[in-house]
Amino acid sequence: MRQLRILMVPALWAAMALPAAAEKLSLGEISSYLNGLRTAAGQFTQVNEDGSISTGRILLKRPGRVRFEYDPPEKALVVADGDTVGIVDPRSNEKQGYPLHRTPLKIILARNVDLTRERMVVGHASDGVTTTVRAQDPAHPEYGSIDLVFTADPVELRQWVINDANGGSTTVILGDLKRNVRLADEQFVIPGTSDTPRIQP
Repeated sequence: MRQLRILMVPALWAAMALPAAAEKLSLGEISSYLNGLRTAAGQFTQVNEDGSISTGRILLKRPGRVRFEYDPPEKALVVADGDTVGIVDPRSNEKQGYPLHRTPLKIILARNVDLTRERMVVGHASDGVTTTVRAQDPAHPEYGSIDLVFTADPVELRQWVINDANGGSTTVILGDLKRNVRLADEQFVIPGTSDTPRIQP
């Protein structure tokens, strides 16, 4: 399923409007931004590994929770409830669950993001317009990595790329996120949780 690549996947950057040249953001600045991102909602565009494109709506409630609602014809749903990431495909009625801590998304959904931790950041660069950070779980690099792309003034997360251990990648491009929105906990409940097959930690 394409949606699985959000969790388990050389960045493929899509064209987007960007501000003028800016200095590279520090890891401390980026960590502070992510820690201040408590709730947010907006649109996203996903560039899949095969080059196909999906769109939808993202809801974010840190720590630990995110919801991806895919537009038709996919209508798929991916929900992280703080512990498990559930993938629901209504077309096939398939459901799967994965431990959040085994996905690169846990890095930005953590209660306390600290990108200065030893061996967490394995890449930190700027092209004069954006700052890109590649991060991974220092204890489990086999879980994959995530490339986070930021603009400055003010600091904003613009997109991420999930990279898997086999070289696959999927890009999620964020529209303008509306921050500090009211989001109910019920929006982050995985449908049919009791009968969702779960891959063990």
